[in-house]
Amino acid sequence: MDSRNNNNRYYNDYPYPGDGRQTSPYYNNNGGQGGYNGGSAPQQPPQPGKGSGRDGSFLLGLVLGVALATLVCGFVFVGMKVYEAVGGKEPAKKAAAASVVSEDTEKKLKAIEDVIDEYYYQDADIDVDAMTEGMYAGMVNALGDPYSVYYTEEEWNDLMQETAGIYYGIGAYLMIDPNTGLGKISGVIENTPAEEAGLRADDLLYLVDGESTMGMELSEIVARVKGEEGTKVHLTIYREGETDYLEIDVERRKIEAPTVKYEMLENDIGYIQITEFDDVTTDQFTEALAVIRGSGAKGLVLDLRGNPGGSLNVVVDIARQILPKGLIVYTEDKYGERDEYTCDGRHELDMPLAVLVNGNSASASEILAGAIKDYNKGTLVGTTTFGKGIVQRVLPLTDGTALKLTISAYYTPNGNNIHGVGIEPDVVCEFDSDAYYDEDVDNQLEKAVEEIKKQL
Repeated sequence: MDSRNNNNRYYNDYPYPGDGRQTSPYYNNNGGQGGYNGGSAPQQPPQPGKGSGRDGSFLLGLVLGVALATLVCGFVFVGMKVYEAVGGKEPAKKAAAASVVSEDTEKKLKAIEDVIDEYYYQDADIDVDAMTEGMYAGMVNALGDPYSVYYTEEEWNDLMQETAGIYYGIGAYLMIDPNTGLGKISGVIENTPAEEAGLRADDLLYLVDGESTMGMELSEIVARVKGEEGTKVHLTIYREGETDYLEIDVERRKIEAPTVKYEMLENDIGYIQITEFDDVTTDQFTEALAVIRGSGAKGLVLDLRGNPGGSLNVVVDIARQILPKGLIVYTEDKYGERDEYTCDGRHELDMPLAVLVNGNSASASEILAGAIKDYNKGTLVGTTTFGKGIVQRVLPLTDGTALKLTISAYYTPNGNNIHGVGIEPDVVCEFDSDAYYDEDVDNQLEKAVEEIKKQL
């Protein structure tokens, strides 16, 4: 189903594949970016050889190329995919608030315009349209919510360029690192230019083509990383443990990004990885689960590491293939109105389950992991999740522009809002990057398999 036709679809973030698959758990505090300090200035970029601080918040961006999404997610896929939620029911009541638009503000705007017109030294540099759009964007930015964004008509059209899972970019997921304000790679897609160039999850994008990413919106970083097929982008990377910055050229190509991968491991244990919750994910997961079951699996590892989130409807559909009868998640807006998403339990998973999570597992990923944990349906293995517990809706305006606004918070079945907190795993297991990249050993996956064996 095309998300643009689903008026009640909510997204708790938005991923964009390849060139900034934007997911948005940039907030690591209720209503804020993961680690966002309510408007404080970003820290200085980390210096090679020095620790980079907590590995956590991000706005989600995927480094693919052309598809944006506004969902229950936490990153951007540099490649962008758009999932928008338009419409929905009318607010129960109007909030009483002073209006920004008044006779006084109109007079002041006119006065500022007159002063610029009279004194600004280069008339040729004055772009009235850009100033107008900047005024609208400033109004939304003043909310102090990194998930609420104003889109110009051009930006909105870019967001709407959905390409059925095919993107133009480098094949990496991006987000904003809250500790530094820099772009950060949250995941790399297999067999893509990003992987070929040696990029890794948690690499910080210090410079993109010589321009610092500090303080940029995720969409700005994505726009600089993506580009025409066959061209190259030069990235200056900070990687913890390295003595100097890494200078890496990455070619932009067409990226096909399946959202679900699966295989049978030893000891009759199945493995399913979900990289994001896109429109196609439900069918892909259903097929994967059927194959795993048909192969005689006695246990299942569900890998949600680096998953920035996605469509709320999609993650709920997948949860209904795992959970017992009951509540999956509920949302609550500022008027106290509550929407519940439930499971009838008819397809409850009938085998031991381990779920892999990390600090880049956000939004929709946390909805699924949180519900599994609340029902004691599986063992969570890894590190604390990102902590994005709020929902956004995209509202197109009649002139072709659009707003994306945070509209509600979501809660796990036990009533927990994990925004800014994340979900603690049942079994803490830090990722051993040296073993993974040098020896091709995934220690977290091995730990998950170990947990399942205990139940067989």
